[in-house]
Formats: sequence, structure tokens, C-alpha cells
Amino acid sequence: METKALESIALSIRSLSMDAIQEANSGHPGLPLGAAELGAFLYGQALRKNPADPDWLDRDRFVLSAGHGSMFLYSLLHLAGYGVTLDEVKRFRKLGSRCAGHPEHGYAPGIETTTGPLGQGVANAVGMAIAEAMYAARFNTAQRKIIDHWTYVLAGDGCLMEGVSAEASSLAGHLGLGKLVVFYDSNSITIDGSTGIAFTEDVAKRYEAYGWKVLHGDMYDFAGLERLLAEAKAEGGKPKLVILKSLIGKGAPTKQGTHGVHGAPLGPEEIAKAKAGLGIPADLKFWVSPAAIAYFEARKAKEAKEYATWQAEFAAWKVEEPALAIELAAWLAGKPTKALDLPAFKQGDKIATRNASGTVLQAIAASWPSLAGGSADLTGPNMSQIPGGDFTAANHGGRMIRFGVREHGMAAIANGMALHGLRPYVATFLVFCDYLRPSLRLAALMKLPVVYVLTHDSVYVGEDGPTHQPIEQLTSLRMIPNVRVLRPADAEETAVAWRMAMERMDGPTVLALSRQNLPVLEKADPEWPWTMALGGYVVRNTPSAPDVVVVATGSEVSLALAAADRVSGDATAKAACGEVRVVSMPSRELFLAQPAPVRDAILPPGARVVVAESGIAMGWEGIASSPADILSIERFGESGPGDEVAAHLGLTVDKLAALIRGK
Repeated sequence: METKALESIALSIRSLSMDAIQEANSGHPGLPLGAAELGAFLYGQALRKNPADPDWLDRDRFVLSAGHGSMFLYSLLHLAGYGVTLDEVKRFRKLGSRCAGHPEHGYAPGIETTTGPLGQGVANAVGMAIAEAMYAARFNTAQRKIIDHWTYVLAGDGCLMEGVSAEASSLAGHLGLGKLVVFYDSNSITIDGSTGIAFTEDVAKRYEAYGWKVLHGDMYDFAGLERLLAEAKAEGGKPKLVILKSLIGKGAPTKQGTHGVHGAPLGPEEIAKAKAGLGIPADLKFWVSPAAIAYFEARKAKEAKEYATWQAEFAAWKVEEPALAIELAAWLAGKPTKALDLPAFKQGDKIATRNASGTVLQAIAASWPSLAGGSADLTGPNMSQIPGGDFTAANHGGRMIRFGVREHGMAAIANGMALHGLRPYVATFLVFCDYLRPSLRLAALMKLPVVYVLTHDSVYVGEDGPTHQPIEQLTSLRMIPNVRVLRPADAEETAVAWRMAMERMDGPTVLALSRQNLPVLEKADPEWPWTMALGGYVVRNTPSAPDVVVVATGSEVSLALAAADRVSGDATAKAACGEVRVVSMPSRELFLAQPAPVRDAILPPGARVVVAESGIAMGWEGIASSPADILSIERFGESGPGDEVAAHLGLTVDKLAALIRGK
């Protein structure tokens, strides 16, 4: 081990971090100063990587879960040659810089995931480790091992306080993810002060109870770090937590070890003292040790050789396994390996859209071998089972993950799986989207194609009562930028919704599905499977231009059709309100994103527009002619049979027919 070179890297991390944070007058110097030696060890020695090809399939993954310490990562990406220039570092936290306040996936090579919300990185890494195991089980052969890499995490006290990391860590231990190593920067400091004011548990015992191997060491002992990593790698059947005692802000003479160094610039005076104590030239901002530069330059040859060896192995594997090679390419592209053959449904049959989804999911699984996922202990109610067996500690070839009652951990793990090239889906009740929303938001932010199967989508859930009856959830999900919400009206729409979800590669899709049976509808638009991709289409048309258009989603489309028939069958009512068109709008946001001519063809400007949905009205004001033209539910539900609850809350044919008539 070249200890002197690693020391020069650690010194450079401290130098760059102090100056960048001071220049920005914003940031968190405590972690990069306190954990610089670990960064030097990982990027200078331990990580299997090739900055010349940062997307190398078999690279080790490093996740900075404690994303507030982002200058730790940016310093290392600059030093190790990932294309993060010194000018970018100097513009840390400035508009347009690759070096954003917290690591943002896609901003710069080497940033494996977006972190900042604490604990997310730990859970994402669990998903990455699951993906690595799935890839290895599927594509490695007796002759060739083309998938064989590790997932490393740097987490802090805050990460291990958050519930999402606990959920994911518990599952990781159960699944025996032996190629996952979490380094715990244990400095006993958070923003408010010592962790002792709120966090006195024995983390080591907790993780041992999860089924992890727990190791202890010193952040500043390079030889010790090498021994710890070797010991961690020797244990193949358990994830590892390596607890490293550290000093937050190490090197800042009056602030190290205090909460004052956690989240504020050191200030010119403290930086001057720190540089003097560390031996950093006082007159040079953004100084980098020449020894660190030379070390990484020399290391390129070793990394290139290891990379070339793998490429030769990979090339030989592709010759020996042409079918697997084609499949792997499809996995990495997020594409199917064969054409999707969607199941057909018969008009007039009644089937819950969750049941239809379960049927369609089988076809999706047959076309996309990279599809993997499961439910938060609601596999039967969500109809979310897929073939291929369970992914377990003993069987990494399974595709079905039993997430247990861990909605937030499930969604964060799915993000890690997607970042590693799988096509994950997760399932729970719509009302419990509130338990996974932070991870869903990050999927939208990172443009990850995760599919959320959210069933029991309305007050028709019935007897389970207000706690299980979603009222505001559809609207709350639609508010998140880049989340596509699809609420299909019947089994046929459900099949198309799944196709749309799987074809989407730039963000997550929510499928909101009914528990109750819904009729398969006759559809006026002969091109509806394609028009539906615009967000809405005509289900029931009129012989002439419509006077009223009723827009509905999900189960309320059937309600709208019944109400329109009621009005049309009443001569007096028809004379009063004219011709009534019914539009299914499974995605309001997609529809509103269409150009005006498309919207006007479906909702003619001269027609009065009425909206019906089992949920709050918020957001429908942009579709309905007036707030008074929206049939919605503006209160929590009741416990009772679903039809009775809906009637009690005004979700009836009579009520909607009266609204259509304008009464």
C-alpha cells in the first residue's frame, strides 16, 4: 500500500472541500474533512473502476448516502479523472455546475445516485446489490464470470437514524447480500449537536440482529482499512457494516469534533489555521497535492489493464453465449427480448383492474426478463406475482422480491435496481403511497422507469374505512413533476397502461387500479389504444358536436357512461343540455401536455366540460368548465360496503346526471 500517496489524496480532499465550500459560502465541510482517508483508500486503491468508461458494467458502485458531504465525492471524482474539472469544483453549488449542493445522478460521471435525503443512499445500494446478484445469477457461466462487483456506501449517523435505511438494511440481511459494504462514519455529531441528545442505541447490535457482519475500525488507519475490507470480502453470505470512528471536520483546529463544522463554511480565519496545521500552501486556493495527481495518473495503467482483461473475458463470453449476450443487451437498454403479446379482454365482462393488471403482468414478465419486483406484503391483493421464483439468500436467480411491510424501503430499493439497469415494479395500496412518496419523488427526479402498482384506488375499498380509502392521493401524486399517473377505466385500458409504463424510460409510472369489478367498455374511438397515450380519448361519442363532455377516470368512467345514458334517455333532460360525450382520461397530465388542436378535438372549446373522479377536485379546475362542474369527494370516507360508502359520499348516477343537466 502506498500510504504516502493516499495521505496526499486525503490532504487534497480537505483542501478542495474547504475552499469550495468557502467560495460557495454554503455547504458541509464536516464529512469531507472527517472522512478524507476513507475516500483516499476507496478511490486510490479499493474500487474496481475505470474513469475512462464510467458506465462500465462490472465497475464497483460507490454511494455517498450522506449526500450533504458532497465535496467529498466531487473532490474524488476530480482527482480520479472522472471529468469533473477544477473549474466545476470552484463553481460548487453555483447555478449550472456539475457539483450541485448534493450529488445529482446524471450531472457528472461517477455519481451513481441522487442523495441528500438521509438513508436513501443506503437503501439504493441495497437495490444495486440485489441487481448485481440477479445479473450474476443470470449471466455468469461456469467458464466466465462477467458480473462480479461490489457495492460500497458511506453513511453517517443521520442515515442510520432514518427509517428508510432500517427497512432496507433489515431486508438486505434477510436476503444475504454479501457483496454490500456500508462504511459508517461514526462521528457522533449531527446538526443539533451530539448524537447523544437523540440517538443512543447500539447500532452494531442492531445490524447484527439484521443478519449483517459488523466490523470496527479507525477512519485514519490505512492499513486497518485494508484489513477491514479484506475481512469484509471474506464473508460472502452477509452484508457488512464497517463502523469507523472519526472526527468530524478533522483538521479544522477550533471546530473539529463540534456540530459547528457540520453544515457551514469554516471561514477564512479557520481555513488559514487549518491549512497551516495540515501543511497546505496558505496562498493557494483549491490546491491539489502533486503527489496525488501523480498517483492517479500512474494508476490509470493498472485500471486500464484490469478493464482490458474484463473486456477480453466479456468478448469471449459473447462468442460462447450469443443468446445470453442478446438478452444482456436488452436488459441494459431496458427493452423487451420479444414482442409484447398483451392479453385480450371481452367487452361486457366485469373484472377489477387490479386483476387485469395481474394478468397483463404475466405477459410483461415474459417479454421483459429484466422485470423484477414485488409487493409490500400485499402480493395477493395487489395481484403482483410474477413467474421465475423468489429472490432469496439461497436463490439469486429469482425475480420476485418479498419486500415485507416496508413500503418506503421497497421504493428506495427499486430506485437502486433501476439505476443498475433492471426494470423494477413495486406494489401496495394507493393510500400507502404516503409511505413511499420520498423515494417516488427521487425516482421522478432521477428519471427512473420504476412502475408503481397501486391498487384499491378509491372509496370502493369499503369496509376498511377512511384509513384505507384514498381521497387526496391521486392529486398528490399528480403534483410531483415527472410522475405519470395512469388510472385505467377497465381491463383493456389496464393492458395499454402497462404497455405505456414499460415503454417509458424517462421517469416513473403509477398505475392506480380498482379492487371492485368494472365492465370492459365499448369504445367509440377505434384508435383508442394509441389515442390513450395522449392522456384521454372518446369512449362515447355523439352524432353531432357535443354540448357537454363528461371527463372521468378509472371506475368513474362507467359511472359517467351510466349518467350520460340517463340524461340521453330523458327527452326533457336531453333537450335542456344537448348531446353528451364521455371521455376517459387515464392521465390528466399527459392530456394537458398535448397541443391545443389535440385537446380541442377531444374537448371541443364550445362544449361544457363536467368531471367525475373519486377523490378531491384539486387540479381538475384546468379541465372542467367551472368548479361547480366537478363531482368529487372533499372529505374522508366511511366504513361500510363500497357501493354504500360511494352513495353516501354522493358518487352516484343520479348525482352525476343532475350535474350534467346543470341542476
